[in-house]
Amino acid sequence: MAEAIIRSRPAKGAVDRRVDRTAADACIVGGSAAMAHLRSIVARVGPSCAPVLVTGPSGSGKEAVARAIHATSARADKPFVAINCGAIPPELIESELFGHEKGSFTGAAGRRIGRFEEAHGGTLFLDEIGDMRFDMQVKLLRVLEDGVVHRVGGGAAVPVDVRIISATHHDVHAEIGAGRFREDLYFRLGVLPVKTPALADRPDDIPDLIEHFQTKMGPVGRVRFDASAMTRLKAHPWNGNVRELRNVIERGRVLFAGETLNSDHVDQLLGFAPISNITYIAKVRPEATIVIPPANAIRSPINLKDLLETMELERIQMALDMADGVVSEAARMLTLKRTTLIEKMRKYGVNG
Repeated sequence: MAEAIIRSRPAKGAVDRRVDRTAADACIVGGSAAMAHLRSIVARVGPSCAPVLVTGPSGSGKEAVARAIHATSARADKPFVAINCGAIPPELIESELFGHEKGSFTGAAGRRIGRFEEAHGGTLFLDEIGDMRFDMQVKLLRVLEDGVVHRVGGGAAVPVDVRIISATHHDVHAEIGAGRFREDLYFRLGVLPVKTPALADRPDDIPDLIEHFQTKMGPVGRVRFDASAMTRLKAHPWNGNVRELRNVIERGRVLFAGETLNSDHVDQLLGFAPISNITYIAKVRPEATIVIPPANAIRSPINLKDLLETMELERIQMALDMADGVVSEAARMLTLKRTTLIEKMRKYGVNG
């Protein structure tokens, strides 16, 4: 079964299955030459069963590329399972990937299948593979070679058939040279390399991305950008790439809902000028009736626990956005231990 996990062939007749090109194109937004080239690479890489290593700066859309590759593959109707290797506590990563048996460690109240088994027949996306601890890299390499996983606390070998797509913002060759990443694992994962471009290298895609994000966010609060605003957006360096642009759009919809924004507004959204002239809107259902209670009416009790959790979640998401998804940096901003932040992210279902 050597190399079965990365060289397994699709079932008989699968090559005749219509791949969802529309879904793939929806994942990769922009009409620039860089994105046209990326689409052509995805179209060639997708039908293969070989593993793919997606590289590029943080926030540049590596998961979107992974989903596009999955959508153009013979596995498109099978699961796409994603896991952020840098957001899982080191002591739990093995259980997350391979699963565990009941009683295998404190808190293991029952059997749990891992991400490899969840993705059986489909695609497993290992995001931030460069952050995986060294001893886990050895175990992952063994799974790639044998095509089986062993649940923590279990002895039976469980066959798995998945296609691996991994991603990292690190310079893999530098990590190998520093002894932090196994070269043999790199050769297994990087059979088909794909690089995502930085947003600063394709500023003409910004109008398309704005339209894409606003469509996904819905009609409430939609904003428009005049020519001066668009010029300002295209001149910004976008160190946070597409993720940063998405945050700016969402920020604009909250602070200037329904308005047409100019370059001054953009400077405020980018943090280069203080926020001013904010328009507040009330999000109510169209059919709702607004009732003003009498002054002596009994006020509804405040659920302090929910309020505090909401505030905590907002701060965590803000720190992760500012840190471009780097958990250790976000933890530093929040004056938390990295493991504490990871546990809170798991509690709220936040991906790094």
